[in-house]
Amino acid sequence: MAKPLVFHFGDGDFAFGISKVDRSRLYGYKDVEVLDEKGRRCELATLAGDGHTVIGRGGSSFTQLTVDGEWCDKGTLKPVDIHGNEITPVASSYSAPVPLADPTTVADYLQHNIRLVYLLEPEGDASPLYEQLKQGSIFKFPYSYRGGLEADAGFLIQGADGNFFMAVGNPTRVEFSGPTQVSAVEEESEMDESDLMDFDMI
Repeated sequence: MAKPLVFHFGDGDFAFGISKVDRSRLYGYKDVEVLDEKGRRCELATLAGDGHTVIGRGGSSFTQLTVDGEWCDKGTLKPVDIHGNEITPVASSYSAPVPLADPTTVADYLQHNIRLVYLLEPEGDASPLYEQLKQGSIFKFPYSYRGGLEADAGFLIQGADGNFFMAVGNPTRVEFSGPTQVSAVEEESEMDESDLMDFDMI
């Protein structure tokens, strides 16, 4: 059984099992199976750059090389930012209870590009947290599945059907047009009358 995701709220810890909600669960899915002339299932292969070597599944991989072209062990690499400062990796959200602070706003939630949604199934009594979410509260927290360089934004919400959901995403960069921006219609209206077509010429 998968390790539960534990939230710390108030004076207690509340564990949840997660189940990813994707398009296949909502709408179903279909697979395309390719067979050869004898009815055997075909597998995807890659044609190498020499034009005649066929590489099957599992026959290629990625590796890290130094500037001199030598093998580089991934464990020796250290992540840095654009200024060369070392980045401290974040731990997995499953390694310790995730603290829930004050609720965030709906506007904050809508300013994120949500790419993953999980259905949360409470393991035990979660009534204190349930009551808070039932009032429309949305909790925001840093979320990382395996740990890594940076965490995504996680949101704990409750659906209209009473189920708990965790939405995962990143801030969306939105650019607004200002009132001083000149529209294309205004530019066309400022054209010289001499540039307009004279229909008497037709």
